[in-house]
Amino acid sequence: MPTVPRPGSLKDPEIAGLFDKEDPEKIFEDLREIGHGSFGAVYYARCLISKEIVAIKKMSYLGKQSTEKWQDILKEIRFLHQLNHPNTIEYKGCFLRDHTAWLVMEYCLGSASDIIEVHKRPLKEEEIAAICEGVLHGLHYLHALGRIHRDVKAGNILLTENGTVKLADFGSASTKCPANSFVGTPYWMAPEVILAMDEGQYDGKIDVWSLGITCIELAERKPPYFNMNAMSALYHIAQNDTPVLNSSDWSDIFRHFVDSCLQKNPNERPSSGKLLSHQMVTRLRSPHILVDLIQRTKTAVRELDNLNYRKMKKILMVEKFENESVVGDADDMPDEKTGGDSSKSNSITSELSIHSVGISASSQTSSTNSLPPSNDRAEASYPPSLNIRKKRSGRTADIPVITRPNSNIPEADVREVKLTTRLLWAARGADLVRVSVSLLYPSHWSGCVVACMCVPFDEERSRSDMVRHGEPW
Repeated sequence: MPTVPRPGSLKDPEIAGLFDKEDPEKIFEDLREIGHGSFGAVYYARCLISKEIVAIKKMSYLGKQSTEKWQDILKEIRFLHQLNHPNTIEYKGCFLRDHTAWLVMEYCLGSASDIIEVHKRPLKEEEIAAICEGVLHGLHYLHALGRIHRDVKAGNILLTENGTVKLADFGSASTKCPANSFVGTPYWMAPEVILAMDEGQYDGKIDVWSLGITCIELAERKPPYFNMNAMSALYHIAQNDTPVLNSSDWSDIFRHFVDSCLQKNPNERPSSGKLLSHQMVTRLRSPHILVDLIQRTKTAVRELDNLNYRKMKKILMVEKFENESVVGDADDMPDEKTGGDSSKSNSITSELSIHSVGISASSQTSSTNSLPPSNDRAEASYPPSLNIRKKRSGRTADIPVITRPNSNIPEADVREVKLTTRLLWAARGADLVRVSVSLLYPSHWSGCVVACMCVPFDEERSRSDMVRHGEPW
């Protein structure tokens, strides 16, 4: 049986070639934390060699599951190393120091979710169209390489100073197509991802579905079912009709684009390449539409109150750096407006900051706790993506829940039991819920039939409260 290299080992020439040999502390200066998560932290930094501003994601591979953490780091580096497209985030290199990987990427001003958070209103239709065009070019490039992003959402769509759209956060991406893992962020997941079993498969069209959901997010400030907890949302995505834009103010062209993206049958859903010729993308608009949006966003950030300014201060960081190069580094002192270190801001800051530099916690989100409660979800922290580890949860597909159903049981009920069980066991693997088992349909089924019940991980409930025999939860 082959031995697994210890985390951090560079004896393998292929692995050693993924990392730069220099000491990163001698190359990068002025590191300022702009986000953090279970993986570590993300920093704004200046490169002493190129004199450019970069984003650095520090990922430690010490502690529990060190082998899995190291493999996640290698997977993400290998993926990024292969990308070279104007609409994907630019990878600049990776360094090792003190059992920590320093993943260096280009610095972007912010994400699409940052922008709607700053303005507290939806984007304009032509702004959404410009963002969609950039995303589709990036997705078409990935899909042509046989890659799947698997976590398209506004938080992973970044904008540069000159208005270029960048796809970011490839911690959940698949290097093979088709795939069948239960991966993504619940509210943006395509139905075929939720329903994928051991033999079930999906392809790059799941990213097209997620783009359709992202259009609704940009048009309504939140995706469908965002007022529900993650488990309920997954169930409704798989079982309900396709979501639609609620307001009647949007054009028929935009509605048709969203409807095309959200075809529930993936065989009827257009590819990313085909959508590039959709009228929503090709119709005339100002070439400066996103640059103007960025400038308006910068102005809005300067006018925010103290707390919200701290959340979005990163959008102005490059501008401040240019000013500091003339008048000195005034930002080393506590900012009168921020009231101190921006790394101490609340959870929404951390989540949005992580996404806004193109690198997020998704490669480590299998250790996340439950999502925020369902009330007031519009202002809750941006939800993390799920990446169910087979080693951690045992397996990603169904447990055998149905043995020999009687013939008089409706097929819809059989499908519902299968779907519910799959979702709950998958969520257990992501530590989103506790799961227990009870009898279901005792008068109709022969053999062992179970249904899973769940409570949020942060709720304290006794086992006797969780288990109710003979009653579906």
